[in-house]
Order: sequence, then structure tokens, then C-alpha cells
Amino acid sequence: MKRQHVNSTSVRSIGYDEATKTLEVKFIDGDVYQYFKVPEKIYLDLLTASSIGAYLNKEIKGKFEYRKME
Repeated sequence: MKRQHVNSTSVRSIGYDEATKTLEVKFIDGDVYQYFKVPEKIYLDLLTASSIGAYLNKEIKGKFEYRKME
């Protein structure tokens, strides 16, 4: 999945697949996670959030099924 670089102290890049509603997040430490069944609005709001890390923690983590990529 193609990700775009974001300006964040915790997240390096974010990608989204509209067909599968999969959000992919690469963190500064290099870990990559995929979150499933994420509405496009959540993805768009994440991209424009004043704090990407805070938005991720509040609106995505713990609310969507996910997996850590190897």
C-alpha cells in the first residue's frame, strides 16, 4: 500500500485502501500496523488532525481490528 509522509512526532506515514477500508500506519520507530474496516472519513480526519498521534489514540486504537505487519 502506498503511504504518504505526515508531519508527526509519532507517525511517519499513512496510507488508505478505499476498496478494503484498510488504514496503514507506519510509526517513527518503523513498526507498521493495518487497521481494518476504517471509514474513509476517519482516514481523512486523521490526515488533517492537529495532532495525528492524539487522533490515532482517541479515534482508532482500540476501536478497529488491526494487525502488526512483519
